[in-house]
Amino acid sequence: MNTADVIVIGGGTGGYSTALRAAALGLQVVLVERDKVGGTCLHRGCIPSKAMLHAAELVDGIAEARERWGVKATLDAVDWSALVATRDDIVARNHRGVEAHLAHAGVQVVRGSARLTGPRSIRAVGEDPAAGAREFTARRGIVLATGSRPRALPALAPDGRRVVTSDDALFAPALPASVLVLGGGAIGVEYASFHRSMGARVTLVEAADRIVPLEDADVSRHLTRGLKKRGIEVQTGARLLDAELLDDGVRARVRTARGEVRTVEAERLLVAVGRVPVTEGLDLAAAGLAADERGFVAPADWDRLETAVPGVHVVGDLLPPPSLGLAHASFAEGLLVAETLAGVPSAPVDYAAVPRVTYSSPQTAAVGLSEAEARARGHEVEVNTMPLTAVAKGMVHGRGGMVKVVAEAGGGRVLGVHLVGPQVSEMIAESQLIVGWDAEPGDVARHVHAHPTLSEAVGEAFLTLAARGLHQQ
Repeated sequence: MNTADVIVIGGGTGGYSTALRAAALGLQVVLVERDKVGGTCLHRGCIPSKAMLHAAELVDGIAEARERWGVKATLDAVDWSALVATRDDIVARNHRGVEAHLAHAGVQVVRGSARLTGPRSIRAVGEDPAAGAREFTARRGIVLATGSRPRALPALAPDGRRVVTSDDALFAPALPASVLVLGGGAIGVEYASFHRSMGARVTLVEAADRIVPLEDADVSRHLTRGLKKRGIEVQTGARLLDAELLDDGVRARVRTARGEVRTVEAERLLVAVGRVPVTEGLDLAAAGLAADERGFVAPADWDRLETAVPGVHVVGDLLPPPSLGLAHASFAEGLLVAETLAGVPSAPVDYAAVPRVTYSSPQTAAVGLSEAEARARGHEVEVNTMPLTAVAKGMVHGRGGMVKVVAEAGGGRVLGVHLVGPQVSEMIAESQLIVGWDAEPGDVARHVHAHPTLSEAVGEAFLTLAARGLHQQ
């Protein structure tokens, strides 16, 4: 029997951040991963998809250069194999970096599938079952970090060609000429945006009454406007009735918000209707645990992310809301759990202060409460919305967008900041600190923003709330 201080099951962002921090605090750590360390984010999610979206920005830039700036540039073609090679090189270099960090930290990485055999013990089986299982026990605790997978439609299984998940879309052999995207959350919107940049005819279908429905309503409105301006057909309040597989694609029937039934033919149906936790084969019952009806493993103590079984902690996509299913939230959860297991004081994760970003064109970025959430929680609020074109750099970009600030009435603390427009993913950090540190508009208004920058619009929004605005709305 092998013994360590901490056993981490799953080597994604939540798992490897737990392992690295625990090792840095002097704990002996075993990390069990059945595939590659880095998890979904590195290999099938955040990193490869954002690399592709960067390529999409370059393609869009050629059109903007020609149509707006008089730069006589043309796009001959997109070499998909070259794009994929660059994307995969970025992933591979990041993967090698994670492996090197783990090795340098002294984390023992075990390749195999782990099954719980008790609240402090596991059995790990490698790729070759004939080699036998290895048993491990944990002196301080076990961390469950097994992640999630794309949710599939029960009646329409992915085939990797005509019906695909977000995972499959990364590894498609070629770019499609037309795509029907089912699901208007961040993943669906990003893939709709990417394929439109690459020249595809795109239809985006969302069952809720607006896309990115968990964000502020003004964010949804501005994002919808931006996507439609780019030629993406956006159908909200709509449902997929059925889909027929064709030799070269799919034929789907969609009921629109008006009750009309439309037929949409596309070369590819991309299903982006959420993700589900992965617990198969983990044998939660052996440790005295059970997943809830949605598949999540809920902590009994959110301040420690510890389950009802002492010493068993959960991070990442296994956690139910208010955890956000975001890689950067998983990093914070991993740090918290590692420090808890090491006996080091650690603040709970403040999920309201975790930024949320959609890397489409236009981008969205937000932190804190939406206007509706703030009012629903009983806050009296003041709201200011500032168009990005109110500042000179916004005019230079010429792609619209806005800043929306939700604050307590009477100059009270800032409850939420919501951005739509170009490069707003790089602008949200300031607002993260504003919300996380309970700043008030007057606090922010005292600080000078560089000119000319898009972030000036953030500064102007707070100046207006502090009754010092130059561009009153």
